[in-house]
Amino acid sequence: MKITVIGGGPGGLYFSILTKKAMPHCEINVYERNKADDSFGFGVVFSDETLGEFLTRDTKSYELIRSKFAYWDDIIVARNGETVNASGNGFCGCSRKTLLQLLQQRCLEEGVNLHFEQNIDDLSQFKDSDIILAADGIGSAIRTQYADEFGTKVELQKNRFVWLGSTKPLDAFTYFFRTTPYGTIAAHTYQYETGMSTWIFECSDETWKKAGFEVENEADTVAKLTELFKEELDGHPLITNKSHWRQFPHVTNEKWHHNNIVLLGDSKATAHYSIGSGTKLAMECAIALSDAVVTNPNDIQTAFSYYEKARRNRVEMIQYAAKVSLDWFEHMDRHMQHPFYQFAFGVMTRAKKVTYENLQLRDASFTEKVLNEFNTINKTENKKTPAAFTPFTLRKMTLQNRIVMSPMGQYSAENGLVNDWHFSHYTTRALGGLGLIFTEKTAVSETGRITLGCTGIYTKEQVVNWKRITDFIHKNTLTKIGIQLGHSGRKGAMTKPWEGGKPLDPQWELLSASPIPFKEGMATPREMTLADMDNIVSQFVQATKNADEAGFDIIELQAHHGFLLASFLSPLTNLRTDEFGGTIENRLKFPIRVFTEMRNVFSQDKPMSVRISATDWVENGISEEDVITIAEAFKNAGADIISVSTGNTVAEQQPQTGRMWQTPFSDMVRNSAHVPTMTAGYIQDIDQINTIILNGRADLVSLGRPLLLDPFFVRNVQAYENFQPTDIPKQYMAGTSHLYPLKASERKTAEGMKKALKPESHKKN
Repeated sequence: MKITVIGGGPGGLYFSILTKKAMPHCEINVYERNKADDSFGFGVVFSDETLGEFLTRDTKSYELIRSKFAYWDDIIVARNGETVNASGNGFCGCSRKTLLQLLQQRCLEEGVNLHFEQNIDDLSQFKDSDIILAADGIGSAIRTQYADEFGTKVELQKNRFVWLGSTKPLDAFTYFFRTTPYGTIAAHTYQYETGMSTWIFECSDETWKKAGFEVENEADTVAKLTELFKEELDGHPLITNKSHWRQFPHVTNEKWHHNNIVLLGDSKATAHYSIGSGTKLAMECAIALSDAVVTNPNDIQTAFSYYEKARRNRVEMIQYAAKVSLDWFEHMDRHMQHPFYQFAFGVMTRAKKVTYENLQLRDASFTEKVLNEFNTINKTENKKTPAAFTPFTLRKMTLQNRIVMSPMGQYSAENGLVNDWHFSHYTTRALGGLGLIFTEKTAVSETGRITLGCTGIYTKEQVVNWKRITDFIHKNTLTKIGIQLGHSGRKGAMTKPWEGGKPLDPQWELLSASPIPFKEGMATPREMTLADMDNIVSQFVQATKNADEAGFDIIELQAHHGFLLASFLSPLTNLRTDEFGGTIENRLKFPIRVFTEMRNVFSQDKPMSVRISATDWVENGISEEDVITIAEAFKNAGADIISVSTGNTVAEQQPQTGRMWQTPFSDMVRNSAHVPTMTAGYIQDIDQINTIILNGRADLVSLGRPLLLDPFFVRNVQAYENFQPTDIPKQYMAGTSHLYPLKASERKTAEGMKKALKPESHKKN
């Protein structure tokens, strides 16, 4: 077999070492455009987990790398002179130049042919190669040449960054954040060998322009950053190496191979440096590709398919985490307003891979500082109270904890009337200890329902039936109950989900901001007139009065997921040319009118919420700027909290889902519009809830599906946290003698497994 490797970076070299070791008879040639001793950048980072993989794959490479790396266990977060350590992390830094030299040495030992100062732009000379490995970096000429075949997408990110070095010694991987006259500038720093450290400076484009930086003016860059970070550098110089300001390119490819060409490293996929995974990804993918080739030496296409199957999900997971981390750094100014330990906790948990419990197991002293600060600010009597179980007050409504049940359609009403099903559904979950329960979307009129099974609150009988539920909850629990009021708009007159979710026959007339059906096969709604608007406002006002009479503690206005009010807010569903269309200020007019008139007739002691969609997950949909304007407008109109959801505006949406996937949008609204928020979206356990609240992404956390089959979710997690609530019904109190020891045992077992699975430390003795 003949293999040609284009690019002599860590990934291409490591693939060559492993493959040549396993298949000594194969011919491998590596072509690198630079000299053997050239290197751009300063250090690279590996985790204990990655080092362990190196040890099992090629002991000689591992020992060479280990002999040269600088190891640290701590991560330090420093902001304007304040610092905090978080230990138990296990990373090492190594000079990129040294790493390349060590891998080159191993290649020569195994018989790999290395060719330097070879700039390859014509692959025809390698037509006799069985495999051409494109490991030629972010700007890969090979990938660019076959961009259509690979399905390449390159998206430049917003922030500016520059890669520098320094002689400043560092005891740990340190994130320095500095408030400057131009905005926040961060430095990602670590020592990679004695007397040398990497310094990656990063800031927003706006800050970069205000500071007057120039892309290629290294002298000016060094002079300005040396002055701004003089305390951090402590007299040590900054060192350049083609240190030009750049914007990070997020690279993805729909296919990783074409004919006999296969992609590796940054040519295939990039991960933002803030999670330190670029070289790690390249070398781990090199392992997988080598395994696939060695296993299938006579069927290269099968080998390539195995390689992609083995690594694509992992790579995309890391890319997703890197983009979430990158997003955090793109909004540093938003986070700098937080108290210091909350800020530091946000740095540590920004990518959602690390949670409160992860950090607690690594360094309990760090999480204790974070929790103590949170409880001191929130005036919680017991400073060890988990964040999820601290009270939260809106107007004169105080919640016993911060766990909320999201509105979830039961589709079990008849003529809009709640019945025994609803009574059991809501009261059981109130007995389960939730801080707040929201009803399913409840229609303000008969034609405002989504299905014939939807609840309503537009008749006296409906009010009476709802009051039976709220009275029981108020008499027997400390849980508060709210009602979500809404109108289905263009998404109405459908069969129930388990009946197929198809248009009813016959349908009632649908209304919307513009005559656009939700999806093909659904009826086209009529564009609302001024008379329609007046009628809808009166329906919401009467429903508000009815909700107050029914004893609800809070009202939430439904203005999300493409329903009637939401259809005015998104430019995808509002094409009006009158005063209610066009700018976001115009698109807001009708929803704000509805909310304002509701607020005027609802008890002033009781809070109101609004649920919005913070993105449409479609190009040219609602913008971040629009969302902030919407949140501020509702806040100014008297909204006490914003429930931040996303999507479902149009059928062709492409959401990016994952655990806690909507929390960045809640973060954006909460910390830009300065209004309390609720978040939701694949949140499954108490650890995630505590993490979200402690890092300031939301004030309340809403759960939906986890509560469908576990109405006593809160009781279970209270036992897991060994938290003793005051609201367990006396009829159920005896159950604590069983539940609390059980959950304590489960937690101890889980923590033991996590500790056992933690990668072995590779610190040099």
